[in-house]
Amino acid sequence: MPSPAMPASPSFTAPAAAVPAKSSASAAVLPRHEPVAVQTRDGLVESIHYGSLIATAPDGRVLFSAGEPQASFYPRSSLKPLQAVALVRAGLDLPADLLALTAASHSGAAEHRDGAARILELHGLTAAALENTTDLPYGASEREDWLRDGGRATQITQNCSGKHAAMAATCVINGWPVQGYLDPGHPLQQLVAKTVAELTGEEPSGLSTDGCGTPLFALTLAGMARAFGRLASAGLPNGTSCDGASAPASPEAAVAHAMRNHPEMVAGEGRDVTELMRLMPGLLAKDGFEGIQAVGLPDGRAFVIKISDGGDRARLPVTVRALEALDVDTAPLARIATGAVLGGGRPVGLLQAVDFLSPFPGNDSVPANDAN
Repeated sequence: MPSPAMPASPSFTAPAAAVPAKSSASAAVLPRHEPVAVQTRDGLVESIHYGSLIATAPDGRVLFSAGEPQASFYPRSSLKPLQAVALVRAGLDLPADLLALTAASHSGAAEHRDGAARILELHGLTAAALENTTDLPYGASEREDWLRDGGRATQITQNCSGKHAAMAATCVINGWPVQGYLDPGHPLQQLVAKTVAELTGEEPSGLSTDGCGTPLFALTLAGMARAFGRLASAGLPNGTSCDGASAPASPEAAVAHAMRNHPEMVAGEGRDVTELMRLMPGLLAKDGFEGIQAVGLPDGRAFVIKISDGGDRARLPVTVRALEALDVDTAPLARIATGAVLGGGRPVGLLQAVDFLSPFPGNDSVPANDAN
């Protein structure tokens, strides 16, 4: 697939040490999140999850929102599909399963570990080229199996290894230095930053470092929703079906096609993002640490959710409620739409989304200093 001209490869030297970002919690402005999910136990609200979200139309118009979707946040791993688009634009050409792994936060199963190694081998590299952090497999069963077999924390087992292998491979393709590929000044990361700004339609308001070491941009939920709408609908007007019946027409379409057709590579067995894409053909989904969920629909509509406390359990119920608000038939998701609350081994309550499109019962307003 042809790609536009890449930025010239400057003389690049990896820095000796990273400079820690300066921050001050006391100076932080707390977003005005709203209640989006509750857990009840025998009729009493036991816990409330706050958050923000926004849904956008194909042209970027806001369809509905809650909380403060224009506040800056870090998309964490939900940024990976956008990063993957940048790599494809730079000439990365992988089989669909490996391209899906490029956009993955994988569980560390054998297929994920082997896939990351395959990306490296295809480009004459070894695991020594990786600059991500070491970790055990992310999936609970995958981690137990790995430890039982005497495994230890490695860069290949870390959940971002597919992305890092693809980043190193893209450097080889373009003749860029592989060492130091995570530095924001590296031509690879300059291209990623340019691609993220284009797809989201906004310039990042800040720069940080993700858990795996990759540059991380501060964006808005609105910008990320626009980007996922673009990815999810890419290529469709030209006849490319979302089930991959025709060849992807663009880097955006290639990434979306790969993720939809290989959802097991994007997360793993038993993971809700994998289940979402399996149960809802055409839907594009990616989660991120700290309570992030991004979803794009084939018609270009999209939404992004941020759970304020960073917890994971409220993310899926709110996702299903947002799909319902977009008039999407969520019957296939009935099994995973809510979470049972147990007492003595029997259901006594429910974790479910509230109707965040209307005022929350008993709350005329949400304080600006809610817990985050």
